[in-house]
Amino acid sequence: MMKLIIAIVNNDDAHFVNTALTAEGFNITKISSTGGFLMNGNSTFLIGVEDEQIDRALEVIKTHSKKREMNVPMNLPGNNGVFGASGASVSVGGATVFIVDVEKYVRF
Repeated sequence: MMKLIIAIVNNDDAHFVNTALTAEGFNITKISSTGGFLMNGNSTFLIGVEDEQIDRALEVIKTHSKKREMNVPMNLPGNNGVFGASGASVSVGGATVFIVDVEKYVRF
């Protein structure tokens, strides 16, 4: 059965994920997106795969999506003193991945 992998990747890693998935022969669509706590730029990858390709695609995404620490300044909109006067360090990056069943696939 065919699956759709939806992978949301930080823009810092998007080029590496894109290059690696393409090198592995995956057909991908990349969409620019924004979201998360910091409203940072992301890339959302849409990847159609067969069941037996899921693990390899996930391995590629995981390998090239790194978590990193980022300092959040005190003056971030909506902070309201939650992080104190000096701000805070938060974890960013990595990837968020959804895998959904594809009922029908058509390519023209």
